[in-house]
Amino acid sequence: MYVARVPNRGSPPAILLRESYRVGSRVKTRTLANLSRWPEARIEALARVLKDEPVAAPGPRESGDRLEIERSWPHGHVAAVLGITRKLGLDRLLPHRPNRLAKLAMAMIVARVVEPAPKLATARQLSEETAAHSLGAVFELGNVDEDELYLALDVLLAAQPKVEAALARRHLKNGCLVLYDLTSSYFEGRRCPLAHFGYNRDGKSGKLQIVYGLLCAAGGCPVAVEVFEGNLGDPSTLAAQVGKLKDRFKLGRVVLVADRGIITQARIDQDLNPAGLDWVTALRAPTIQALAEGGPLQPSLFDDRDMGEITAPEYPGERLIVCRNRDLAAERARKREALLAATETDLALIAAAVARRRKPLRGTDKIALRAGPVLARRKMAKHFGLTITDTSLAFTRNAASIAREAALDGIYVLRTNLPAEALDTAATVLAYKGLAAVERAFRSIKTIDLEVRPIHHHLANRVRAHVFLCMLAYYVIWHMRQSWAELLFDDHDRPAATAARPSPVAAAEVSPAAQRKAARKRTADGRPVHSFRTLLQDLATLTRNIVRLGDAPPIVMLARPTALQQYAFDKLSVAIAP
Repeated sequence: MYVARVPNRGSPPAILLRESYRVGSRVKTRTLANLSRWPEARIEALARVLKDEPVAAPGPRESGDRLEIERSWPHGHVAAVLGITRKLGLDRLLPHRPNRLAKLAMAMIVARVVEPAPKLATARQLSEETAAHSLGAVFELGNVDEDELYLALDVLLAAQPKVEAALARRHLKNGCLVLYDLTSSYFEGRRCPLAHFGYNRDGKSGKLQIVYGLLCAAGGCPVAVEVFEGNLGDPSTLAAQVGKLKDRFKLGRVVLVADRGIITQARIDQDLNPAGLDWVTALRAPTIQALAEGGPLQPSLFDDRDMGEITAPEYPGERLIVCRNRDLAAERARKREALLAATETDLALIAAAVARRRKPLRGTDKIALRAGPVLARRKMAKHFGLTITDTSLAFTRNAASIAREAALDGIYVLRTNLPAEALDTAATVLAYKGLAAVERAFRSIKTIDLEVRPIHHHLANRVRAHVFLCMLAYYVIWHMRQSWAELLFDDHDRPAATAARPSPVAAAEVSPAAQRKAARKRTADGRPVHSFRTLLQDLATLTRNIVRLGDAPPIVMLARPTALQQYAFDKLSVAIAP
């Protein structure tokens, strides 16, 4: 910031407080305040402060010219997130009425990225009296009540169809890949109609949960989210996504990529084929075993390659792409041997209890009750043979079962109805592996960045709105990470990583530039490397200050950004707005 004197023809010059900022490669200027009515001594004092020049201590008669900072908030992280949110046009997609609730809906998206917290804590962050950062002051929210945030959630949920349709127009088109996957999050409380016991992916046994599915573009950019009851099976959610793609997004033809637990034969027959959608999925392990036992899947296929195509009469008009990852095969062999050894150790303890002299374990049923959970715990029952009598327990490994499973180590089979001309073998493998981007989205939403769980809302629509809010916040984070890849522990040279990958079946490679960055903790031009969260923390040290000089009205002044902070804003192509 600086003081500018602007000639005004025959009138005295205008004295303006101005600020320069950069948008991309262009330098722009904006006026923050008109100082024309200030005394000359006060203007000179402010100019010296802005230039980091010493200012003489005020005497008794000069106390009215004292420069004071009345309040200061962490601001840089708010300015970055709010700037990119507006650049992405989310403010134009959300409702504008009622005005305060519209502001609160927008503020909640930004607050979720800046500092994820429950609604009560978010209300305190945004309130003038208890503000944790500058977001409430930027939106001029005053004091915020938790109930207002719930009403803003209702406004946000009402806008979900419009927002998702706009994101689909932006990121999806006919013929493109669409990634779909599901996860669950545990629930606190018992009164929400969506919360049920089901297959728990969080490791929280005994907790109610909800299930939600995420639709993403090929690169992992989120487009739509839908919440389901916690006990709903994965395949049952597919029909809703097909309807969304066809009816709401008006996409006549896309390639839906989903896991083997979602796209089943029943879903293909009842949902995908009638809708005219193409698809890519994978076969389950028992089906792969059936193909290997006297079928077209033979180990000789992988003598000189790691992927190929086969056909089977059970899948007419479809392509089966068989892949074998040798590193994965070695890891599965190691893990199986460890599980077998651990199971043998536990069974040996039971055998010792049966054979001991004092108070031995007796009875076929009692011995079986002890041995059964041991086999079930590591899913090793198929690999062991047990001989149990009233007074003995003997166990041996089932060599035939182990060999049969080992023959398929590292092998997986993809299934698609697309012809090779539309998606060749390598592209099909990469398309299926693209589901890893949805898994990264779930990690970010659930733990790393946004903390969607635990969920406390009791009303079904509030739960849906909460999950939708977190999806929009991840949409912002996804774009920020793309722009900040050079400054983060992310691979910012993906073409080089792709070129270094020997095969689509092999594990993803890290580019040499990213390896050097991770080893040195510095970028190529010497800047410190951050995680997404620590970079936001660094930006937070750029403060928004309410400054008063003497008896003049207060003005808003920003701290001078560091070189790293300015570079982070330049990478976003966002101005440091007060």
